[in-house]
Amino acid sequence: MKVGEVCLFTKDVVRLANFYKSIFDIDNGCDDNIHQFIISEETSLSVYNDGVEREMNAQNICLAFTVDDVDYQYERLTTLGVKILEPPTIRPWGAKNMSFLDPDNNLIVFRSFLEK
Repeated sequence: MKVGEVCLFTKDVVRLANFYKSIFDIDNGCDDNIHQFIISEETSLSVYNDGVEREMNAQNICLAFTVDDVDYQYERLTTLGVKILEPPTIRPWGAKNMSFLDPDNNLIVFRSFLEK
């Protein structure tokens, strides 16, 4: 069994989708204001407005993405103006993590694993 899709519900699909397209350096060729696939490989990431009014970060979610080089991503996201909550930090379980919020205040973690 695999996770097929992670979907972020939002009232502003274009704003949130554009944020994810910029941090992942992806152009999905879409400006739909109801639904957008951002990542469509293996496990999909989509942004969707289902018409339900939600408070910011009412779902208490954290999305973690494994990247090749968290230090590089830290520098890149900083130049994009993303407000970093925690710079790259080595965790006891062997990951180097950094964290930041998306425009809807969902917690995002970029992580890389140290070579043994």
